[in-house]
Amino acid sequence: MRLAAALALVPALLLTACATVQRGPPTAAGYPEAVSLLGAPLYTPELPLETRQRLAAQLDSAYAVYQRDPDNADAILWLGRRVAYLGRYRDAVAIFGEGIRKHPTDARFYRHRGHRLITLRDFGHAQRDLERAALLIRGRPDETEPDGIPNARNEPRTTLAFNVWYHLGLAYYLRGDFTRATGAFGNALAVSRNDDARVAAADWLYMSYRRLGRTEEAEKVLQGIRPDLDVVENRAYLRRLRMYRGELPPDSLLAPGRDDALTLATQGYGVANWYLYNGNPEQAEEIFWRITSAENWAPFGYIAAEADLRRILRRRGER
Repeated sequence: MRLAAALALVPALLLTACATVQRGPPTAAGYPEAVSLLGAPLYTPELPLETRQRLAAQLDSAYAVYQRDPDNADAILWLGRRVAYLGRYRDAVAIFGEGIRKHPTDARFYRHRGHRLITLRDFGHAQRDLERAALLIRGRPDETEPDGIPNARNEPRTTLAFNVWYHLGLAYYLRGDFTRATGAFGNALAVSRNDDARVAAADWLYMSYRRLGRTEEAEKVLQGIRPDLDVVENRAYLRRLRMYRGELPPDSLLAPGRDDALTLATQGYGVANWYLYNGNPEQAEEIFWRITSAENWAPFGYIAAEADLRRILRRRGER
C-alpha cells in the first residue's frame, strides 16, 4: 500500500513545520493539525475504520496517478483533496501550493488552498488566495466541480465560481468583515445553479446582513425559500432558513437525534445567531460552546462559533 508514500510526498520540512500553525512538543497523538481560535490544539479526529480504509485506498490511487504525471494539474489537485479528506490539512495546503507553483493561473488551486487555510484558522491567507481565485475566474466560463465524496444522487451540486465566492465570503465573515461578506455571498448566490447552492449562499448572506443590522435586506434573502426546494445535500441550511422565516422553532433544530457533529455545527450555529440577533446573547454563547465541544472541528459552523466566542471573550477582556 502506498499511503505512507503519498503522505511523504510533501517535503519533511513542510510536514513538520507550518508558519500558520503554532506547535508544541509532540504527544502520543502526534502534532496537532491546527490551533483553535481559543488556543486549544486540534488533532485529526479518528475516522471509523471502514471510512479510513476507503479514503486511504482513494488516496493510494490518486498518488499513483500523480506519480505517472506529477505536473498534471488534475493529478495534483486530487492528491491534495484526497489528503485533506483524511484530515491532513497542512499536507493538503502544501500540495495545493505545489499546484500553484506549477500552474499559477489555475484558479482551482487557490480555491482549494483557501478552503483548507480556513480549516486551519488562517483566514488572512485564505482571503488572499480566494481573492486571487476570484480574479482568475473573471470572464471565464464556469465549470462544475466534481465531488470527492459523492452525494446520494452522485450528482455534483456546486461550480468553481460558486465555491470561490462562497469560501471568500466565509473568509470575510470569519474575520468579522461582514460588509465584504455580503458582496461575496451575494455573488455566490448569483452564480448558483441549483437549490443546494442557493440555500447555502442565502443562509450566510442572511447572517451577514443581520450582523450588520440590515434587517430589511436580510428578509429579502428569504423570499422564495420553500420546504419543497430540491435540496440534496444542504437540508440543514434549508432548515435554518425556514427557522429565520418563522416556519420552524429554533429549538427544533437542536432536538434529540440532531447531535452529530456536522448537523450540530451547521444547524446549531444558525440557532445561536438567531438568539444573538434577537436579544438573547447568553443562550447564543451556550450554543457556541456546545458546538465547539464536538470532536470534529472542521465544519464551518464550528469555526464560526470559535470566532464568535473569541470576540465575546475579548470584549470581556478574557483573551
